Amino acid sequence: MRALLVAVAVALFGAAALNGFYVTGPALLELREDPRNETVTMVPHLRYGVDPTVIVLDLVSLGSTASMADVDRVMFQIAHTLRTRSFTAAHLAYRGSTKFILSGADFQEIGRDYGSQNPIYTIRTLPEKLYRADGTRAFGTWTGGVFGVLTKQMEDHQAMHVDWYLRDVAQAR
Repeated sequence: MRALLVAVAVALFGAAALNGFYVTGPALLELREDPRNETVTMVPHLRYGVDPTVIVLDLVSLGSTASMADVDRVMFQIAHTLRTRSFTAAHLAYRGSTKFILSGADFQEIGRDYGSQNPIYTIRTLPEKLYRADGTRAFGTWTGGVFGVLTKQMEDHQAMHVDWYLRDVAQAR
């Protein structure tokens, strides 16, 4: 029995260490460098604590002055910090509950593009790359005139934030 408890303790410590060294530690150290990030607490970790193929971006808390742009920036900075890592998927979660799934390739692209790509382009096109937790597409793609497409993309971006965490935040208040 004692050997089993030791094995479980070692496994739990190993999972925490893997998360800390592989994703959580590097990302949180980088986020700390930008004082604008103080209003958003997003903790990246491996799914189930041990699955190195899936990263979870868990939005844990928001300050009263946090904006959608703050949440986007934190997500983009985490992707940038982890841009050399390969994942099959990135889960966007709120307090442990996955709300959206982004392909690992799209997550890596966001990380590579951060700092060089126009962030408005990344913000506009992010929703069309998302899937719901059940695997269905979260948002469609838009065609037509520039102003019509831009308007619909920004509406989808706002809806993404509502579905990701804003609805839950509003219900808790």
